[in-house]
Amino acid sequence: MTEQKDKSIFSVAVLVAALGYFVDIYDLLLFSIVRVESLRSLNLTDAQLLTEGEAIIQWQMWGLLIGGILWGVMGDKKGRLSVLFGSILLYSIANIANGLVQTTDQYKVIRFIAGIGLAGELGAGITLVSELTPKEKRGLATSLVAGVGLTGAVAAFVLKLYFDWRTCYFVGGGLGIALLLLRVSVSESGMFHTVQKANVQKGNLFMLFNNKDRFKRYLLSILIGLPTWFVIGVLITFSNEFGKYMGITEKIDPGKSIMFAYAGISLGDILIGVLSQWLKSRKKALYIFYGITIFFMILFFTSQWNGSASRMYWICGGLGFGAGFWAIFVTMGAEQFGTNIRATAATTIPNMVRGMLAILILPLFQLLRGATDYYTGGWIAAVIIMAITIVAAILSKETFHKDLDFVE
Repeated sequence: MTEQKDKSIFSVAVLVAALGYFVDIYDLLLFSIVRVESLRSLNLTDAQLLTEGEAIIQWQMWGLLIGGILWGVMGDKKGRLSVLFGSILLYSIANIANGLVQTTDQYKVIRFIAGIGLAGELGAGITLVSELTPKEKRGLATSLVAGVGLTGAVAAFVLKLYFDWRTCYFVGGGLGIALLLLRVSVSESGMFHTVQKANVQKGNLFMLFNNKDRFKRYLLSILIGLPTWFVIGVLITFSNEFGKYMGITEKIDPGKSIMFAYAGISLGDILIGVLSQWLKSRKKALYIFYGITIFFMILFFTSQWNGSASRMYWICGGLGFGAGFWAIFVTMGAEQFGTNIRATAATTIPNMVRGMLAILILPLFQLLRGATDYYTGGWIAAVIIMAITIVAAILSKETFHKDLDFVE
């Protein structure tokens, strides 16, 4: 099962995966960025801005969870490219439709459909790039994909400053449709073609749960990614609320906090690939970035009293940089599993982490702030999440030099 691999990290597959993830992140976060403007234009009250906004995000999250399973299985049964084409076509059409919504019910349904589409992009892209790139450069290639892709959040925020929210959705959909033309030049993974001829189960989701060793690998692969969505889903998204409890009198714009955070995440995702390459270890690079995340969490909770909005934005940028291990985390997930269920694992793992925001992270934060207060609940939740993640990383296997040419 040998295959000629492109030795450059600037291959067509890497370029297309990076641009695809750029559009993916743009569309994924666009609702959070234009939430207030879009819902106000639908004549909602201030109270409804919060309740309906949370409901729409929940619909999108359920779409991501369901889509992660559907696209993951399809990636192993029908091919990585089929997912890349299908997912971006679905969420591009959905985002164009988002620009036409007239009611919150329409908004919910279309964000659910968009969520299903958005779930397939990263896992399929990382799987394809991992299989087409030599193992010595795998981390660099996947970090480049994530680093370029995550700037989509910055692009969405900048466009919001100059265009109507409906136009922003049209732009996202148009970018996706244009990207489909580039994808014609990308070849399918040779590993996938070879495993299709083998007499093994392909894309069987239950294989991740019916074997103790595989389930352990799968669970640990999810838990090592928790800090990213704790940082984004709690600390950054609610930075304005934390600011009130920290004595910051200036108005804090959560959209601006997201922009600073994702600029930091993008830079972190590129640098962690270089660091992993230099250390020849995924886990050592992870530990260093966990340390950076903890450092900025301490700054977040201790240095904001009587601070300024700009100080909050810069700390959000630092938190984003520390949490910028998304590419390595997803790459490790892909490297843990055989070719016959690799896309299933690599696509469901990041979406399971996103789902943990609703299943574990937010409920934990809500429980702790109810028992204490908003600020105290935040830092206790941070300690618990980081403890879980570090233990999971310690128990995870090193995958830097792992040959991916195997089956489960």
